[in-house]
Amino acid sequence: MKNATIIRHIAFEDLGSLGDVLEEHNYAIKYVEAGSDNIVDIDVLKTDLLVILGGPIGAYDEQDYSFITDELRLLKLRLDADLPTIGICLGAQLMARALGAKVYPSHTKEIGWSPIELSQAGKDSPLVHLATDYAAVLHWHGDTFDLPVGATHLASSSQYQNQAFSFGKAALALQFHPEVTTRGLERWWIGHACEIGSTADVTISNLRRDTATYGCILENKARKLWHEWLLKVESKQGMLNSVA
Repeated sequence: MKNATIIRHIAFEDLGSLGDVLEEHNYAIKYVEAGSDNIVDIDVLKTDLLVILGGPIGAYDEQDYSFITDELRLLKLRLDADLPTIGICLGAQLMARALGAKVYPSHTKEIGWSPIELSQAGKDSPLVHLATDYAAVLHWHGDTFDLPVGATHLASSSQYQNQAFSFGKAALALQFHPEVTTRGLERWWIGHACEIGSTADVTISNLRRDTATYGCILENKARKLWHEWLLKVESKQGMLNSVA
């Protein structure tokens, strides 16, 4: 059995649909809780897959959250070794920073459902499953990042130029949230109640309405994304292991 180590920053932002697909691919899943578990104990070069999830803090907030320094250190080791890594939202921003790029507040928050636009490289990647007719993804961020040197730009949105990138053979950074599920998002409406209430034009009723329209579609399309990405990565890792 393969193993996947997941760094989680807030309880309700979990693996969602990605968790089900990882189990189907025979991964044992271990959550490491930022702020309570010791992140430095992760054997970052031994785990088969590292996933860094989202959270309502900044990738530059290490003065308040010391574990960010530990995550950046682990990510640099992991990315330098070209090992399978996924970053979602905060996780993508931490990946960008670990690769030397700047992460900073954007001019506006992007919260809610809307499409992404793929670059040609994105269309040639597993993200293509998310960019067909009637598809939208959930956005929930106020920070953005510059594209790291050596990274491949995969996606943008109407408000954010950098929504996704790949790096090396096995790293995928996603600013948006393809992992969310319709049922799981009910916990987001509770956990993010203060942010929802303080953000113009964002309401629980509108979020629920759009989730009813797009949620199940995203779940089905995201499963295809996760399956294809894992198969490609596992194939590459298998070839590397056979050479070794």
